[in-house]
Amino acid sequence: MEADLSSAHLAPNIRRTALAADIHRLSGRSGWTRVLVGVVCSRTFRCLFTLRACQATTRGRIARMFFHPLFRLCHRMSCARAAIDLPWQTSIAPGLAIMHGWGLVVNGGARIGRNVTLFHGATLGRRDRISRDGTRESGYPIIEDEVWIGPHAVIVGGITVGRGSRIAAGAFVTEDVPAGSVVVGNPAAIARSGCTPDVVHRVP
Repeated sequence: MEADLSSAHLAPNIRRTALAADIHRLSGRSGWTRVLVGVVCSRTFRCLFTLRACQATTRGRIARMFFHPLFRLCHRMSCARAAIDLPWQTSIAPGLAIMHGWGLVVNGGARIGRNVTLFHGATLGRRDRISRDGTRESGYPIIEDEVWIGPHAVIVGGITVGRGSRIAAGAFVTEDVPAGSVVVGNPAAIARSGCTPDVVHRVP
C-alpha cells in the first residue's frame, strides 16, 4: 500500500527544499535525520546530496570560495563510488529518485523535472547534428515531471519526454514523447497512450 503522501510528513523547516523532496522519494518521509541516514547508507542519495550542496554553494562569495570546491570534490568521489556520471551543474527539479544507479549517465545539459525516476544504465545524452558545412548543432533532452525511465534506456538529443510517460528498459528514444505515453523498443515506438504515471513516494 502506498504511503501517506501528505505534506504533513515533510519536516516544516525543509519542506520546500529539493533535498527534502529527494529523501521523501527514497523513504516516503522527510526530515534531517532521514537525510543523514540517506547520506550514510544510500550511495545514490549521497550523489544527490552532494549535487544539491554544489549548487547551493555557488550562491554567496564565502560559500563559493570555501565550501563549493570541497563539495565538488565530494560529489566527484560519491559519483565514482556509485558508478554514476551526474554532473553537478545538471538542472534537476525536486524529487529525483535514482534506483540502483550503476552505469547511469546524465549529460550536464539535460533538464529533469519533478518526481522523475531513473534506473541503472539509463543515459540522458547529447546528440549532435552536423551540416554539410561542418556546423555542429547540439541538443539535450528535457524530461518533464513524473517520468519513469527504465534500465538501460537511452534518451538523446533536443527532445522532450512528456509528463507521466514511461520509457521501457532498453528503449532508444530520439524523438519527442507525448505526455502519458509508454515507449518501448529500438528505435522507440509508442506502445500505449494515456498511462498512469509510475511514481513511488510522490512528493506533494
